[in-house]
Amino acid sequence: MAYTVLPEGVSSESFDEALKEYRKILGDDNVLVGLDETVSYRKIMLPIDEMTVAPSGALMPTSVEEIQAILKVCNKYKIPVWTISTGKNFGYGSAAPATRGQMVLDLRRMNKIIEVDPVLCTALVEPGVTYQQLLDHINEKGYNLWVDPPSPSAIVGPTGNILERGAGYTAYGDHFMMQCGMEVVMADGEILRTGMGGVAGSTSWQCFKWGYGPYLDGIFTQSNFGVVTKMGFWLMPKPPIYKPFAVRFANLDDIGKIVDLMRGLRMGGLVPGGGIIQSALYEVAMVNKRHDIYSGPGSIPDEVVAREAKKLGLGVWNIYAALYGGIQEQIDVNWKIVTAAFEGIGGVVETADDPNMNKKLFARPVAMMSGQMSLEEFGIYNFRGAGGGSMWFAPVAPAKGEETSKQTAMARAILSKYGFDYVCGYVVGVRELHHIIDLLFDRSDAVDTRNAYLCFRELIAEFGKAGYAVYRTGTANMEQVAEIYGPAQRSVNKKIKRALDPNGILAPGKSGITI
Repeated sequence: MAYTVLPEGVSSESFDEALKEYRKILGDDNVLVGLDETVSYRKIMLPIDEMTVAPSGALMPTSVEEIQAILKVCNKYKIPVWTISTGKNFGYGSAAPATRGQMVLDLRRMNKIIEVDPVLCTALVEPGVTYQQLLDHINEKGYNLWVDPPSPSAIVGPTGNILERGAGYTAYGDHFMMQCGMEVVMADGEILRTGMGGVAGSTSWQCFKWGYGPYLDGIFTQSNFGVVTKMGFWLMPKPPIYKPFAVRFANLDDIGKIVDLMRGLRMGGLVPGGGIIQSALYEVAMVNKRHDIYSGPGSIPDEVVAREAKKLGLGVWNIYAALYGGIQEQIDVNWKIVTAAFEGIGGVVETADDPNMNKKLFARPVAMMSGQMSLEEFGIYNFRGAGGGSMWFAPVAPAKGEETSKQTAMARAILSKYGFDYVCGYVVGVRELHHIIDLLFDRSDAVDTRNAYLCFRELIAEFGKAGYAVYRTGTANMEQVAEIYGPAQRSVNKKIKRALDPNGILAPGKSGITI
């Protein structure tokens, strides 16, 4: 049989034999081949031709045993597999593999919630479990627990987001920090349980991260060293008191002092989670089409952004954070400290009770900072046009005002050079600062797409030269980012890859890692 997209180095005859074996394992309906059957796996938002990342097919197992059998076939025929959990990696590559001709190993049908412990506040789930599914389970059981979803919330899952070292909005927002124990199927089919999971009859797999000996969980994040089939993590106990608030700042230059203040509040524990600083255009883009607010050349002028922000009751910078606690008196004291601090640097503090508050826009962060779901942020993908192009640029810096001001100026200059808009948010961790920029473009416009490709590469290169590397990137730029982290890291990754996956069958190219 003739195949449109073959795995590299695999003949049609060998691929045909492999497919027969896959079908014996999974059944005909769970082995997808051909352009028509795999169209959903190559739909990307990146500025590259989708056929350059087109998979050869997709495999949909429901058990660890099926995955082991699949990998045996992959090793036999040297067929690479690209693993996804829910496949909603928007702006980072979606469900498409990093290179053409891989089989997508789609784990969305493995969607069991294995355990939620309401006393220890832990969870153990399979890769296909979504945040909405987990929240529904918690609510059905009546547990006083919160989940911590990232922006795509309901339609994505904890396993995939933790493995990409994603982040959320509550006090448990550093997702890998809250991870505890995982089960991994290695390339040779061996099953590894990390942390306390290797102990027969272990009762503390989701309680103690470290186990004994080298800590291994980290090597399975942003890597291609194994297939994670179970993920453990901690859940936040629902606090008796939740006080969300917003702070508006009127000037672009305020960003430096905002970050300096937020760093102190985060390090001191006064603001335990959230700490999201969004540009006005980020929120304007959620509820507007670009051509409705600006039709001139180049990036949108600052005065237009300020005008549209004012219409929505927003500042040029908008902070969303919350206080959590169990004692009202302590919340009252902390509230006085926090409001005085923000007002002292020119911020306007607002809560849901304030008459000027845009309650519709405020509802999104209020939901997310309390572990609820909201898909309102997806409105930004309609901003530039029907093409829906998006690439997330996420450089990390120390949480210092001068670093923030420098990054802001750099990003605005490079984006403006190519005619793109500064649609961004900052997240103050504790000591680190994530600068999250969505490079929005129209994929249906060839010029816009080409400019987006060049712009993104320049952002990575110039920020890298200044010592600012991204912590996560899309499949189209993994090789470029890996180079910035230096030859020693690449060499070590390659050695680990060769040892654990000598045939290179697991997601070749992921994070720039090959054999």
